[in-house]
Amino acid sequence: MLRILFSARVVVLHLLAVGALVVCGLLGRWQLGVFEESGRPQSLLDPAPVAVATLTAPGEHLTADKVSRRVTAEGTFDASKQLLVAERDGGLWLLAPLDLGDGTSIPVVRGWVATAGDPAVTAPSGGRVTVTGRLQPSEATDSVQRRVRQLPPGQVLTVSSAELINVWRGTRLRDGFLVAATQSPAPQVAARPVSVPPPTERGGLTWRNLAYAAQWWIFGLFAVFMWWHFVRDALRGRTRERDSDAPSASGPGPDPGPEPGPDLDPGPGAALGDAGPGTGAESKIAAESKTGTEFESGPGTEPETPALPARTAP
Repeated sequence: MLRILFSARVVVLHLLAVGALVVCGLLGRWQLGVFEESGRPQSLLDPAPVAVATLTAPGEHLTADKVSRRVTAEGTFDASKQLLVAERDGGLWLLAPLDLGDGTSIPVVRGWVATAGDPAVTAPSGGRVTVTGRLQPSEATDSVQRRVRQLPPGQVLTVSSAELINVWRGTRLRDGFLVAATQSPAPQVAARPVSVPPPTERGGLTWRNLAYAAQWWIFGLFAVFMWWHFVRDALRGRTRERDSDAPSASGPGPDPGPEPGPDLDPGPGAALGDAGPGTGAESKIAAESKTGTEFESGPGTEPETPALPARTAP
């Protein structure tokens, strides 16, 4: 069996089967990756920054097409109302309202600090500033799992317009909040900017690629089946050849001769024309002799009377 499995022809079948299995497996994995990638959020065109007042308004919810858009906001920070947003990436966010000068304000996340004693926690400057960043929708109050039962004064867990209205009394807030990327003029001690991804849209799964992946894997299994089929035929053919060669290896047997039959020896009487009693051979010879005598005499001739033997005296 090993000689068949490692013969040149069968080794080629082994290599073809392994190659087909590897290729089909990789192509199927590639199609599966395309299918998974299609379900992930897709990046959209990131437009140039616009004024925050063009995308938000008091009493109006921030729509999905405006989320993560780049905006600019000009105004002054109210340093007396700055808050710390707890449990954000192992640190805190600096949150302060930015008065836009039209009677409305928008919450601004100025940056991230590790602890409440960080130098960047100092109150923002009171002058007019221009902040550029990305819009984010208000967070739900239950979106952050509370790990502490009671927060220190001046800290909150979420950036929610509905909650901040009760904290910043007398402030007319726009929906959502602004995550600052740059500020002009820059603060004396800047906090680390909070990263916000660009706008995305929900992806749609392409089931066609999943079908392609399954198809490639089926091809790989078919290649394995064909390999097994050919190897099995090769082994069976070798077995048949070995069985057919087994009788010739011992040599031909003795000649049994003709089959025995009835005894055809007519006996000694056959040599003399005697077929034995009961055969009628003697009558046949006599009839032939008589016919010959008549032919010799011919018509009109009298048959000769045979001479009687002479009598002798007693």
